[in-house]
Amino acid sequence: MSGLFSSIDIRGLKLRNRIVMPPMASYTGTEEGYVTPETSEYYRARAAGGVGLIIVEHTYILPSGRRHRRQLGLVSDGHVGFLRPLVDEIHRHGAGAVVQLTHAGARAAAEVIGQAPIAPSAVKASPNEPAAVAMDAQQIDQVINAFAACARRAADAGFDGVELHGAHGYLLNQFMSPVTNTRDDEYGDGPQGRLLLPLRVIRAVRKAVGPELIIMYRLGADDGLPGGITPEDAREIAPRMVAAGVDVIDVSGGLRGYQPFEWKGEGFFADISSRVKAVCGAPVIVTGGVKSPATADSIISESRADLVGIGRALLKDPDWAVKARRGRVILPHQL
Repeated sequence: MSGLFSSIDIRGLKLRNRIVMPPMASYTGTEEGYVTPETSEYYRARAAGGVGLIIVEHTYILPSGRRHRRQLGLVSDGHVGFLRPLVDEIHRHGAGAVVQLTHAGARAAAEVIGQAPIAPSAVKASPNEPAAVAMDAQQIDQVINAFAACARRAADAGFDGVELHGAHGYLLNQFMSPVTNTRDDEYGDGPQGRLLLPLRVIRAVRKAVGPELIIMYRLGADDGLPGGITPEDAREIAPRMVAAGVDVIDVSGGLRGYQPFEWKGEGFFADISSRVKAVCGAPVIVTGGVKSPATADSIISESRADLVGIGRALLKDPDWAVKARRGRVILPHQL
């Protein structure tokens, strides 16, 4: 396990190993998006369990971008005081702490936000959801400014970095994908136009937080739909994001639903992450069905990614990382 348990330095942050807790919604916040004791315990247990980096779950940047009730928020300075003790607890147990910033776009819940969802175009996030309202220029500027303001608040809360959520059919992914972006202005004029909002968000965030905070981008590297973003597109997109200020590319996929039929087995995005890693010039995280330490270690040792997200296995066992180091992880098929 020399690969998985080797340290890595990212913009001055030294992680003790390559194991990442990816952003997984705990549904433990208050109705106003504040941290609760339940939230703190959820993350404390995984930090104490030996992971190298924790990415705190998707945290909304505007009320219009909420996906569900009890989702964490960073929409006001009042949220900072509740997040700071959480960050301190993660750090106290030796893990790095990043928060994922999100706007759900067409996937926002109308019953939660009290209005029709907004999106690049009047599209449906999925066939069973209502069509969103196409955003105007003022709303787009508001989103850019909100990402920057929330990143600044994340820094004030003590986070080591932020992750911008550009996958899983959330707003930035919707702007990038030809399936959901049919605009005829500068934000929809071919591949360059569809990438414009993510790049402007990245630059605004970097300007807001300066040179020290880590910026990660969760990249929807494969929409999994005809006419959508492909891994080859991702190889063109990732280097541009790094040039704009991103330090880490977090590879994922799925515009409508996380796991299409063909995405099975452990490390089902690892082939894509290896292709992105080869061209992007920055560390790459990959998540996707990894359960066994041997698989995670092979992904690192074979340079298919620089860090590995352990999702559902960490939900089931907060001590997965420390048990992996000791060779004591028990997999479902071994029970």
